[in-house]
Amino acid sequence: MRQFQLGRIVLAALVAEAAITAAGCSVGPKYVRPDVQPPPTYKELDGDPPAGTEEWKPAQPSDAAGRGQWWAIFNDPTLNTLEEQLNTGNESIAAAMSSFMAARALTRQARAQLFPTVTTNPSITATRQPSIGGGSPLSSTPSSSGSPSSAPPFSGSGTFEQYVLPFDASWAPDLWGRLNNTVRANAYAAQASAGDLATVRLTLQAELAVDYYELRSQDGLKRLFEESVAAYRDSLDITRAQFRAGIASDEAVAQAETQLEATEAQDTNLEIARAQFEHAIAVLLGRSASTFSLPAETTVVTPPAIPVGLPAQLLERRPDVAAAERRMAQANAQIGIATAAFFPNVILTAGAGFQSTSFLDWLTWPSRFWSVGPALAQTFFDAGLRRATVEQYQASFDQAVASYRGTVLTAFQQVEDNLAALRILAREIRQQDTAVESAARNLRLAMSRYRAGIDPYLNVITAQTTLLTNQQTAVTLRRQQMTASVQLVEALGGSWSVSDLPSATHVGGPVR
Repeated sequence: MRQFQLGRIVLAALVAEAAITAAGCSVGPKYVRPDVQPPPTYKELDGDPPAGTEEWKPAQPSDAAGRGQWWAIFNDPTLNTLEEQLNTGNESIAAAMSSFMAARALTRQARAQLFPTVTTNPSITATRQPSIGGGSPLSSTPSSSGSPSSAPPFSGSGTFEQYVLPFDASWAPDLWGRLNNTVRANAYAAQASAGDLATVRLTLQAELAVDYYELRSQDGLKRLFEESVAAYRDSLDITRAQFRAGIASDEAVAQAETQLEATEAQDTNLEIARAQFEHAIAVLLGRSASTFSLPAETTVVTPPAIPVGLPAQLLERRPDVAAAERRMAQANAQIGIATAAFFPNVILTAGAGFQSTSFLDWLTWPSRFWSVGPALAQTFFDAGLRRATVEQYQASFDQAVASYRGTVLTAFQQVEDNLAALRILAREIRQQDTAVESAARNLRLAMSRYRAGIDPYLNVITAQTTLLTNQQTAVTLRRQQMTASVQLVEALGGSWSVSDLPSATHVGGPVR
């Protein structure tokens, strides 16, 4: 009998060793990143590149655009402070970070399935046996799980106590790579979540910069209108003086008053947009709009020199592209998980412990019990369920490939869009500046002719309106230029690089 039990233990050990050896086998397709051919260069850079779109230069230790701080190239201390506050206070970034941490935890949960599970369930039970009813004696032999039964080991009347300290262990060796593919799929999903986090952070950083320059544009317009209001008030004073001297008519005075009052109303209206941009910035920073304010600044801003690089580098610099690529790898691993369902599963179980009706004899060697043995499970018929599941994940992989390629195409489009915007805006701003100079010269001539009594005051009003309109357009174009600069940096991935993506090991994935 002892030799038979020893043979069972040896057989179980051999099965376990074979299972461990087979655990290195993994079914399913090997992941290969789909080939995407980037263009050799950006179309918008074929001719003379617009100002601020030089090629990448080797990073220097004193580079203003340090790692993760792309906004520093705009050389605006206020913007730098706001961006730092955004990274620590924004609620959307916090939510994306929590999502990433949850994805990491799921990876560790999946990895835990690669190892045996050991449980214990100690108990002390007092039982009163009835003195009537008869029946066969109750057995105390261990159950199939390795734990003993909960009944007393003998029959008869009276109260009995039973002390049990069982330990049960089970392990499902990963014969066909199902568990490893599960871990890989979760690790790739966690990496994709890290890419999503970087995308959210970059998008919000760019949104903050755009709102900031929108607000500064409102400050510029406010200064422009205040200067215009002051000039129109001076013109009104001159017209009233001429009216009192009998040189100008009351009609000219009314026209000057109308122009002044209408411009003052426009000046006041600018405060609405500025307040809204200020409130939007407060929300991005995770602060209450009621307690946040930015002082007005009228410094003229110019777009910085933005390093563009080659299209091939874009695939390594966009976090959304990296996230889409990781989701392809996840979908490929899921095919392996579904394929493993065609092969049998082996579960190794073992149980041991101590059982006694006496507390003093509970942990003694004669009170021991144990059981060990493997179990095999295989599905022979499922009406095509497993095959359909594999086809489902294959289709999901094809969908992920299409999504990845679409993300890459969108990335190239966004870069080209903003390069084109900067190129066209640079030319348009030069043209508009010339128009402003011409309008200012026309106003000077109109004022001279009006004061000389040659032309009516209406000509002055027309010239003043024309100048103000062109100045507004110039301010708006420069705001569009700064916005396009920010959006170009965002389209290029900011200061992010694919090397910033955490490795599969870092997120809890397998090391092999």
